[in-house]
Amino acid sequence: MRRRVAFWVAVACAASAPAQAAAPTLPARLAKALAVPQVAPTASGAIAVDLRTFAVVFEQNADRSLLPASNEKLAVTFAALRELGPYYRFRTEVLGQGYQDGTTWVGDLVLKGYGDPTLSSFQLARLAAQLEEQGIQRVTGRVIGDESWFDSRRTVAGWKPGYYVLESAPLSALVVDGDIQAGRVALNPPLAAATRFRQILTARGITAGTATTGRAAADAFALATVYSDPLPVVLAAMDRGSDNFFAELILKGLGAETGAGGTSAAGAAAVTRSLRDAGIPLQGVRIVDGSGLSRADRMTARALAALLVASWIDPDLHAAVWNALPIAGVNGTLHRRLRAGPAHGAVRAKTGTTNVASALSGYVRDRYVFAIVQNGSPVSTFWARTAQDRFAQALAGASLVP
Repeated sequence: MRRRVAFWVAVACAASAPAQAAAPTLPARLAKALAVPQVAPTASGAIAVDLRTFAVVFEQNADRSLLPASNEKLAVTFAALRELGPYYRFRTEVLGQGYQDGTTWVGDLVLKGYGDPTLSSFQLARLAAQLEEQGIQRVTGRVIGDESWFDSRRTVAGWKPGYYVLESAPLSALVVDGDIQAGRVALNPPLAAATRFRQILTARGITAGTATTGRAAADAFALATVYSDPLPVVLAAMDRGSDNFFAELILKGLGAETGAGGTSAAGAAAVTRSLRDAGIPLQGVRIVDGSGLSRADRMTARALAALLVASWIDPDLHAAVWNALPIAGVNGTLHRRLRAGPAHGAVRAKTGTTNVASALSGYVRDRYVFAIVQNGSPVSTFWARTAQDRFAQALAGASLVP
């Protein structure tokens, strides 16, 4: 079918050739796509790479160090898959401090979080069911929420004050139901989680003392455990919806599992190390948070394209990264964009939007990788997205040609 389409296109072009000038080259079309008002070329970077030859087919300020907005999540996705692996699952445990005497647990129960951004009341109910199966009907002590797997910082360096709560729930290793309790964001996530767990225990007929926060004793042992979906499923939820909260917990999780501890700084160092080990060019790149909200983050279009190419050729990353990205005109943050033309359904890309940065980076079918990052004070979201969409459409059209 593709050959037939190409044949008829060739015939039509040949028939009209005497009356028409030569069609613009792909680089010329891409350059024209980026030329929009209110988006300065000097504050923008773009690149496109052919996945068949890995040749750069277009670049414009590709090494410019820019604020990446949520394209930062691509670096987190890449590093998480490389460092933790596609089979990694976040866990949450109930630890016992004490002993069981018949149907009574004599001592405290500790609900310990390990950074699962998807932890829900349903999973807490599964923990309670495991305790019930062990015959526990009463707890003499407290229900303690333990967030010590991470530090207790609720935000990240470089965030505007307004980002707290509005753009991301307070960060913690123990957060349930996205930190929403009684319709409101809980400012003390581990206490909210412990309180919710106590409510669930009560509903199952298990009485317990007060809910509080603290750290499990060294001799505490696991009584019940639940796990998240595999990492690629969590990353898909993060990237398709551009979830800032997910990104920050995954970043801290990287620090806790592979770095110096459960801090944003340790996670950022782990991401940087992973990029460096993969040969991603890091000049002009600075990782501070996971979401791209920090004004201290920096990324280049070349680095974004390089990590996407590296993901494409790595069999352990390929499917996970491909499936995580929003599909143009279909789902996620691209469901209202590129709903017509050759890019519809053919482009999978990560969006990024703040008042000073706009970005779009991803794949065009199995033919091209591209990255566009645009900055301004502020940047015009309308014109930035117009340029991005035109760029993607031009690549999608070119990808139809054998």
